Amino acid sequence: MATQSRRDPRNPEDAYLAFWRERHLCTLTTLRPDGTPHVVPVGVTYDPEAGLARVITRRGSTKVANVLAAAERPEGARVAVCQVDGRRWATLEGRATVRTDPEAIADAVARYAERYLRTPRPNPERVLIEIAVDRALGTV
Repeated sequence: MATQSRRDPRNPEDAYLAFWRERHLCTLTTLRPDGTPHVVPVGVTYDPEAGLARVITRRGSTKVANVLAAAERPEGARVAVCQVDGRRWATLEGRATVRTDPEAIADAVARYAERYLRTPRPNPERVLIEIAVDRALGTV
């Protein structure tokens, strides 16, 4: 087992990337307008070449509202996604934005279907939370 350490989010080692390709439920942590954390289960895909993590969700969700509210702050919407499997864990952190363009959403849905082995049902309220990853941590 590797020790806990920071990882290069754009060039993770094979074991770290393999862990992000396994089928695991993750959590997304956003900050509410009052600064308290909001943590919810989500599916996440990780694309180190693009430096992005992606979460598909419903436009009216609290996580989307939190990202949009935080986008107005100078530091933007800082978020974290995390997954755990026994002693193995991995966290990706970065700035989140909400994307509504159909091409980006379709790409995210395809990536989700590949990782989670199921295609989500159509949802006209679907949006994409896209995270520009600037920090990666974990023990794999």
